[in-house]
Amino acid sequence: MGRASKGRDVAAATPVVILVRPQLGENIGMAARAMLNCGLSTLRLVAPRDGWPNEKAQRAASGADIVLEKAEVFDSVGEAVADLERVVATTARNRELAQRIVTPRQAASDMRGWIGQGDSIGILFGPERTGLENDDMVHADTALSIPLNPQFSSLNMAQAVLLVAYEWSAAGDTTPPARMADHATRPATKEELQSLFDHLERALDQSGFLRNKEMRPSMVLNLRALLQRAEMTEQEARTFHGVIKFLSKSKHEE
Repeated sequence: MGRASKGRDVAAATPVVILVRPQLGENIGMAARAMLNCGLSTLRLVAPRDGWPNEKAQRAASGADIVLEKAEVFDSVGEAVADLERVVATTARNRELAQRIVTPRQAASDMRGWIGQGDSIGILFGPERTGLENDDMVHADTALSIPLNPQFSSLNMAQAVLLVAYEWSAAGDTTPPARMADHATRPATKEELQSLFDHLERALDQSGFLRNKEMRPSMVLNLRALLQRAEMTEQEARTFHGVIKFLSKSKHEE
């Protein structure tokens, strides 16, 4: 079996994922796939039931071969974490151990901070049937519990890896929460929106839509607010100009 490399040889920029006594090769492969999607690539296996390498794991990885090819195998949790400075252990149940318990989101924030300090980190995931035992948990500084439906909180190993890995990735992600599609043109300027509204207002006056003098001010303001909320692109504003022009022309030809 493998031996953990000494301290700084660990890929310390990201956490090491450690699967403890995994039972199914498919779950190892799906965990590797989840890891790579979230920017993690260092995998350690502790006493995999069906040995290693595993053909079923390779099939289930769906192209995440780099994770499986670099995976190291250990006889015990102690050997797998020997070179790490921080260890987080996932658990679904309260244990007798007095440990700090955090959510995946808090764990991700903590791990980002530890890595920023130069610490090497590992995340323990337990076997599918029983989860981690107390003898495994004692190797951890922090316990991680995923808040789920208290009446049904059943995840397989790969699902747990995906949830924790995603929170890790999201904690360092700078993608804006909302944006225009990449193929969209730039947003319309306020000057372009004002020009569009002036065009629309003239057309509505000519059509008689704004003939009620008492209601006209509020109608104009509501229409202006509608155009502002639309968050039009420059191309959409030009298209709207064309629509107004066409409808006005059609009205005159009747």
